[in-house]
Amino acid sequence: MPCLRSLRCVRKLWSPAQTSRLLKVAKLHRSVTKPHHEKVMADNKPWALISEVGEQGYLEEVADIIKRHFNIICLKDFLQNPQFHGPKVQALLVWNCCPEAEPSLLGSLPSLKVVANGGVGIDHLDVPYINRLGVKVTNTPGVVSNATADMAMALLLASARKVVEGHQIAINPKTTHIPQCLMGAEVTGSTLGIIGMGHIGYKVAQRSKGFDMKILYHNRSRRSVEDEQAVGATYSENMDDLLRESDFVMLVVNLTPETTGLISHRELSLMKPTATLVNVSRGRVVDQDALVTALQSGTIRAAALDVTHPEPLPRDHALLSLPNVLITPHVGTNTYTTTRKMVQRMVENAVAAVKGLPVPDEVKL
Repeated sequence: MPCLRSLRCVRKLWSPAQTSRLLKVAKLHRSVTKPHHEKVMADNKPWALISEVGEQGYLEEVADIIKRHFNIICLKDFLQNPQFHGPKVQALLVWNCCPEAEPSLLGSLPSLKVVANGGVGIDHLDVPYINRLGVKVTNTPGVVSNATADMAMALLLASARKVVEGHQIAINPKTTHIPQCLMGAEVTGSTLGIIGMGHIGYKVAQRSKGFDMKILYHNRSRRSVEDEQAVGATYSENMDDLLRESDFVMLVVNLTPETTGLISHRELSLMKPTATLVNVSRGRVVDQDALVTALQSGTIRAAALDVTHPEPLPRDHALLSLPNVLITPHVGTNTYTTTRKMVQRMVENAVAAVKGLPVPDEVKL
C-alpha cells in the first residue's frame, strides 16, 4: 500500500512514536477495506435456492461448501417474498427431494439455469418439463456408490444374523439368559441375486465376493466379461431364474415406469421360502401389499429395506409390525464423507451450468 511504502521513506526522519502512529493508521485502513472487499465478492456470487440449513436440510458444515460459491436463500425465506428473490436465483439445489421442483416454484425463477440434485435418483424430478424451460438437471452419480453398497451389505447381514433382535435381548432389563433359538441364516457361501448392476450394484458384488457368495445378476445390459470375472458374477438374462436360485435378492435399480412394481406377488412367489429381499433402490420398486402378504404367509423368510413408499410409512402400516422386517429410514448415503462429496458435486455441477460451461453430470433423458 502507498502509506506503507511511504513509511520506509520517512522512518529515518520521524521519531519511533510517530512511526508507530502511522502504522496504526495503515492497519486501520486495511481493516476497513477488507470487509468492503468481502462484501463485493459476496455480491458477485450467484444465488442458489435451498431447502434449509439444519435438521431437515443441510448440515452446517456442508452448507459452507455451498456458501463458498453461492449466496444462498432458504425456501422459507424465499416464500416470504418470491417476487423479490425469484429473479436472482440461478440454481435450485435439491436435497432429499426438497425444495420440490414443481411448476409453481419453477415459474417464479425466471433466471434459473440448473436444478442440481443431491443423489442419483431423479424420479422426483420432471426432467423433460424442466429442460423445456431451458434449465439443466444434474445428479451425483459415483460418489454415493460406496456408502450405499455398505448399507446394502449392512442390511443383508443384520437381517440374516438377527442383529437387531439380538441387541434388543441384550439390553432388555428382564434378560437373565441368552436364548439359543436366536438362529440366523448363513451368509458365507450363499447365493446373492443382484437386480440392477450399475455403479452401486457392482460395488455390492465386490463386497459380497469377500463373503464367498455366489453372485448372480440381472441388468438391462450385460456387463463386460472382465467386470464379471473380477467379482465372479454370472449374468441371468431371465430375472425369474435369479429369483428362484437366490438366497438373498438385492434391488439396486433406478425407479422408472418399467421398474415400478417390479417385485410383486408373482415375483415373490418365485423366491425360496428361506430367501430375504433387500431393497436399497426406491420403495415403489416393490409392491408393498404383496410384500406384506409374502412375509406373513412365509412365502419368503424376511425383508430388509432402506426405502419404502412413502417415507416414513404411516405409523399403522403393516410392515412396521412384522417381526421378519428390518427397516431403516433411507440412510444409504448418510455418512459425513459421502454427504460432503455429494454437496461438492452438486456445487460443481451448478457452478458449471451457471457459467455456461460443460456440466459434468447433466441428466439427459
